[in-house]
Amino acid sequence: ATIDGWVESLSSGLIEIAYVVTEDRLKSNEITFATIVRDFARTVEDQLVKNAAAVVPPSSPSPSSLVGSGITAADVLVVIVLVAATTRVHGRAALTVSDRTDTLIHTVLTNSAVRDAMGDSRVTPDEVRMVEGVIPQLADTMANLKVSGGDGAVPTDAELSADNNAIVAKLVELDIMAKTYGHVACMTGEELVTNVPVPPTESHTKNLFFKDKKHGMFLVTVSPDAEVNTKSLGKDMLGLEGKVNLRLAGEDVLMEKLGCKKGCVGPLAIVNNVGMNDVTLVLDENLLKVSAIHSHPLRNDASTVLKPDALLGYLKRIGVEPVVVDFPKKDGEGGAEKWTGKPPASRPKEAAATGAAGAASGGKKPKPKIAKKERKEGEKKVKDTTNKKVTKKGETLLALQWKKEENFPMWYSDVIVLSEMISYYDISGCYILRPWSYKMWELIQDWFNEQIRALDVENSYFPLFVSQDRLEKEKDHVEGFAPEVAWVTKSGDGELAKPIAVRPTSETIMYPAFSDWIKSHRDLPLKLNQWSNVVRWEFKDPTPFLRTREFLWQEGHTVHVSHDDADVMVMQALDLYRQVYEDLLAIPVIPGYKTEKEKFAGGHQTTTVEAYIPMSGRAIQGATSHNLGQNFGKMFDITYQDAEGKSQIAWQTSWGLTTRTLGVMIMVHGDDTGLVLPPRIAPLQAVIVPIVSKKITMADVTPYCESVLKSLLDAGIRAKFDDRDTYNPGWKYNHWEQKGVPVRIEVGPRDIDNKQVRLVVRATGEKVDNSVDDIGKVVKDKLDFVQTDMLEKARAVRDSHLVQITEWKDFVPEIEKHNLVLTPWCGGEHQDWEEWVKEKSREESLAARGEEDEDERAATSVAAKTL
Repeated sequence: ATIDGWVESLSSGLIEIAYVVTEDRLKSNEITFATIVRDFARTVEDQLVKNAAAVVPPSSPSPSSLVGSGITAADVLVVIVLVAATTRVHGRAALTVSDRTDTLIHTVLTNSAVRDAMGDSRVTPDEVRMVEGVIPQLADTMANLKVSGGDGAVPTDAELSADNNAIVAKLVELDIMAKTYGHVACMTGEELVTNVPVPPTESHTKNLFFKDKKHGMFLVTVSPDAEVNTKSLGKDMLGLEGKVNLRLAGEDVLMEKLGCKKGCVGPLAIVNNVGMNDVTLVLDENLLKVSAIHSHPLRNDASTVLKPDALLGYLKRIGVEPVVVDFPKKDGEGGAEKWTGKPPASRPKEAAATGAAGAASGGKKPKPKIAKKERKEGEKKVKDTTNKKVTKKGETLLALQWKKEENFPMWYSDVIVLSEMISYYDISGCYILRPWSYKMWELIQDWFNEQIRALDVENSYFPLFVSQDRLEKEKDHVEGFAPEVAWVTKSGDGELAKPIAVRPTSETIMYPAFSDWIKSHRDLPLKLNQWSNVVRWEFKDPTPFLRTREFLWQEGHTVHVSHDDADVMVMQALDLYRQVYEDLLAIPVIPGYKTEKEKFAGGHQTTTVEAYIPMSGRAIQGATSHNLGQNFGKMFDITYQDAEGKSQIAWQTSWGLTTRTLGVMIMVHGDDTGLVLPPRIAPLQAVIVPIVSKKITMADVTPYCESVLKSLLDAGIRAKFDDRDTYNPGWKYNHWEQKGVPVRIEVGPRDIDNKQVRLVVRATGEKVDNSVDDIGKVVKDKLDFVQTDMLEKARAVRDSHLVQITEWKDFVPEIEKHNLVLTPWCGGEHQDWEEWVKEKSREESLAARGEEDEDERAATSVAAKTL
C-alpha cells in the first residue's frame, strides 16, 4: 500500500458519505452507507496488522500506521474522513473498530500539528473525546491508547472520577466547581504548555517543592513563564530571616508531605499536608488574574481546571492560607510570544529559546537539532512518571498507582476503591460498601450466625437512638464514649426538648429492656445478638474499614447467674473471633487480655484478638469480648431471684466484631495488583474467562464454559462465567485479579480440543492445565490448599517478628524493626508505668525517625500498647 493509494481509496465512497451526501439520501440508504464505512474500517485494520508484521520484529511494540513505521499523510487523511463518515452514520447502525484502529485515530486526533493544520489548535481533551466517542469501542479503551509517539496514555473518565482520584473526591466533597480531564503525561509546566494547549486567558502551573533546614518546606506554584530565583524568593518575597538556603526537595520528601510523585504535584495536593501543616503554599499572583487555572490532580496525565476564586475557596475550606507573591516573568519570554512555535518538551533550553525568538521576529523557525542522549533522557522522565500498569495494552483501565512497599497508605486507598470495595461519600468518615465488600460481610454473618445458634444465642434488633438520661446513667461508660457521641438536637425547624444520641454502642439501649424481662433465675441465661450500624464521631483522620464514623458490626449481649458462666461466654465469643480471622480471613491472631487502662469503659475485664500488619509492623485490634461484671446490672437494676428466693445482681457480657475485619484482610494479604482473597471469604471463588477470537466466537465457547460452570456450582463453589463480549480476555484477567478472585479458569480453542481448562491461582501465580473431568473437585481441593497456605504464610511472617526482651534499651529498637515484643509485666495495678511505656516509646520512636509528631492519619500509633 502507498500513500497515494490510500488517498485514492477515500474517493470510493467514504468522502461522499462524510461531506457530500444529503441527510435525506443518508436516511433512505443508511444500511448501505453504514456497510461502506464498516468495510473501509476493516480494510484499515487489515492493513495496520499487515504493516505491523512487515516492518517490526514480533517482539517489539507494533506501530499503528498504514504505511511504513510512522504517521504519514495517508494516516491523517484516512482518520479525518473515517471519523467524519462515522459521525454521520453513527446511531443508524452499530459501528465498532479494533483496538489498533482506535490507536491510530487517537494518535492523529490528539496530535497538535494536525489540530493546528485543521485550524482547531484549541480543541480541548473533552472535545476530542466527544469526536472519538462516535465510535463506541473507543470510549471503553481510551486508557490503553498511545498518544502521538509518546509512552503515556490518556486516562479514562472513570479513572478521573471521585471514586478513583483523591483530589477529585475532595473537590466533590467540598462542592468546589472544577473539571478534570486527561492528556498525555507531562512532567513540567513547559511540557504542559507544549502538549496541552489552553486558551490565552487560562494558564497551566509550574510547581516547585523547596526545603530549607531552618525555615521549613514550601510548595511554590507559579505560571509556566514565571522567573523563580531562590535567593530573591526567600529573602525578598517571603521575607525569611537569617540564612536562607532553599533547595529542591527529593521525591521521598514529596511523597511523604504531599502524597505524590515528582511531576505530579499541583497546588491542590496541599490537602495531603493538612494535619502535618509543615508545608507553606506560595501562589503566583499572576495565576489569580487568569480566567482559569489548570493543575495536576496527583497524576501527570491529567489536569484539573478551576477558577482562581474556586482555588482560593478550596484552600480556605481545608484550612490552608497561601502566601501570594508577584513573580516576574522570564526576561524576553513574556506572554503568548514565548510559546509561539511550541518547541518540544525534550528540546534543549537554548534551542527552545531560539525557536521562539525566531518565530516572534517573523523569521523562519529553525528546525532544532536534538542530541540523541538528550532526547532519551527527556523521554525517560515522562515514561517513568506514568504507571506501567495503566499504559500496558490489554490491562484493566484502573490499575493501582501506588506500590504497597513504597506508600502503604496510598496503596491501601487505591486498592479499596479500584477493587470496588467502597465508594466515597460526601460526609467525611462515612463510606458506601459496594456489593463486593458487602458480600464478604454477609459471608462472615452467615458463618457467625451458624456458630452462635449452636450456643443458643438469638438474633434481635434494638433502636438506633438512646436518650441522654439512659446514656449518662453509667458514669464510666459514658465518659469513655463522650467525645465520640453524635447527638440529634433538631427535628425539622424546631429544637428537640431533649437531645438524643445516635448509638455508639448498645449497652444503655438494651439493658433497661433486660431489667423488664428478667425476674427469676429461670429467665437466665439470656443470650442476644444484633447486627447493626454504630456511629462514633472520630476526630482523627478516618480510614475506610479501619477508623470510620459509621461502621457495621455484630454485638452480642448476654446475662448470667454467675461470674464463671459469664466468663465461659466471654471465652466462647473470643474463640469465635479467632476462627473468623484464622479460618475465614487466613489471618493469625494473638488472643489476650486488655490492661486495666485499655479495657472497655465500665466493664470488668476485656479480652481481645490482635492481628499483625507486616507493612506497618504494628498490631491492630481485631475484635473484643468483655466480661462486664455486675456494674451495668447495678445501674440498670438487672436482678433476679435465685432458687432460694433471694435477689441477686446478674453478671453480663458484651462482645463485638466489625467491618474492620475486611480492612485487616486487605492490609495483610493484598499486593501491588490488588486484593488477594482467601477463598472462604471471596464473593466469587472462581471465574471462567473464555478466550475468543476471529476463529472462535463467544457463541462457540459458551456451551463448554457453561458445562464447566455447572461442575463448579455442583461442587458448592461460588463461580461465574464472564461472558461479556465488550472486554477482551486480557482486560478480564486484570479485572478479576484486582478484585482478588482466588482461581481464574481460562478456556481457549486448544482447551476445548483437549477437553481441559487452565487454572491460574491468584495467591501464588501458579498456572496449571487440568482435565474437565471432575473439575469441581479439582478446584475445590485447590481452594482448600490456598486457604491453608495463605494462613500459614501469614503466620510465618508474624512469627518471624515475635521477639522476647528483658531490658528497656532493646524495647523501642525492636519495635522499630517491625517486631511484636514480649516483655515481663509488672501487673495491671501499675497504670502509671503502663502510661510511661506508652509515652516513652512514642517519644523514642519519633526521635529515631527524626520526627516531632506522628501522622494522625495512620491507622496504628507509633506508641506501644500493652496486651
